[in-house]
Amino acid sequence: MKSIRKYMNFLGSLFLVTLIFAMSMIPVSASAAALRADIVQCDPNPAEIGQYVNVWIKIENVGNTRADDVSVELIPEYPFSLDAGDETLRNIGILSTDRHASLEYHLYVDENARPGTRSIKVRYQDDEGTFWSEETLDIWVGSGSDTFDSKGTIQLEEITTEPEVLMPGNEGTVTFTLKNTATQHSVSFGDDVYDTNARVRSATLKGTDEIEVNSDPYHDTGILGPGDTVDLTYNIKVDDTARDGTKHLEFIVVGSSHTYNYDWNIPIKVDSAGIKVIPTKPLTIDNGVAILEFDIVNTHPSTLTSVSIRPQAEGIDFSPVEYFIGSMDHDELFTVEFDAIVVSNNVSKQQDLTLLAQYRSGVNQHETSLNDLNLSIVTEKPNSGTGFASISALLVIFVISSLVMYRRKKHQQ
Repeated sequence: MKSIRKYMNFLGSLFLVTLIFAMSMIPVSASAAALRADIVQCDPNPAEIGQYVNVWIKIENVGNTRADDVSVELIPEYPFSLDAGDETLRNIGILSTDRHASLEYHLYVDENARPGTRSIKVRYQDDEGTFWSEETLDIWVGSGSDTFDSKGTIQLEEITTEPEVLMPGNEGTVTFTLKNTATQHSVSFGDDVYDTNARVRSATLKGTDEIEVNSDPYHDTGILGPGDTVDLTYNIKVDDTARDGTKHLEFIVVGSSHTYNYDWNIPIKVDSAGIKVIPTKPLTIDNGVAILEFDIVNTHPSTLTSVSIRPQAEGIDFSPVEYFIGSMDHDELFTVEFDAIVVSNNVSKQQDLTLLAQYRSGVNQHETSLNDLNLSIVTEKPNSGTGFASISALLVIFVISSLVMYRRKKHQQ
């Protein structure tokens, strides 16, 4: 029996050693690098059926540490096939934080392909032996008649964020104004004459871990003539845990066949500052009544609207019940006053005071509570001894004056 038990213990130990050895053979990535793949340029765009298209893929390190040995593999899917001279697997090597590499591929579009959005896959790893990540990237495919043979140039004319600076948890909008910068309707290159119209095939806004984009990309927004503009608006939401600072979204615009794709870095400001309330007079109620005064300051970088202040304390009435200020610009100060009246006999000498500030930032409602204030309740009783002494002194003065006047009259007689 003992020999069987020893044999079972031996098998258990052997299994444990084997398991530990097997787990040690599994590659584990300790890298904190994070890679992202995007198509930044297609030529021509859209890719023409039965023709070759040059595709530039950007591999970017968006993590917080360096990637020491980056490899990228392109996996074409129908209707695309990689040119025989191109390598499917490429090694980039070191890719530092906030750096990117651009890889050019020569793809053939099958002659039986149909127009529309088609995909390729890109696999990448940040170091040898680590896991591979995969992304699907879209390429617009069109017939020869779909190719837009123009020389118009698209420019990002204006970026409008509403509200201008967002708070954590805020919803807002970002509007991009795109403009065709051409100033004339045609341009000549040698013997060839081209029109200067521009076309937006697609426009995509990409979010981050702290800012979510809740709008779909735009597709085929139409033709922009020389000097024409178009506004594209996206809904965004800032995460509740977002830290103060400038965040960066990515705005990708795919243009016409002779226009490179555009990839703009869009700054979005996040600031948690709001309404600040400052007492400007002693918080004291004498004999049941007082006038309390506060300075209200907008410390947020943007204008806040519908600002109101409401004081609250048990056993005390305030007039007005709520003070409505309205809009306040950045660093604007407004002074408010409240009449305070004690309406209860159970109020303590130190009464808790809460000031509730409500305001709006864009479409977002906010509420700030200042509840670490105390009201001092002071009741002064008349001093009867002092009053009696004053009356006695007046009587003495009156008696002395009367005697003096009496003696003068008697002397005159």
